[in-house]
Amino acid sequence: MAHPSERPHIVVHAPALDGSRRVTSGDVTLGIASHLDDVVEILRLADLDRIEVEESDLIEWQGGGPEEWPGLSELDL
Repeated sequence: MAHPSERPHIVVHAPALDGSRRVTSGDVTLGIASHLDDVVEILRLADLDRIEVEESDLIEWQGGGPEEWPGLSELDL
């Protein structure tokens, strides 16, 4: 991971066909998220849990922000 003095650049990629979103730091895939809580957990496991997921400028949200999870509403019947 990044040196403590470096600012990590986290990317939550655009949703895949199933609605999941890949989470990366540089060239490293940290995990696959299906919900905002998954992003929080992925960052916690990568020792990046001090990042405010919904508001941080360290996270680049591609294809929609933290509220965009296509397919999620179909699962929440």
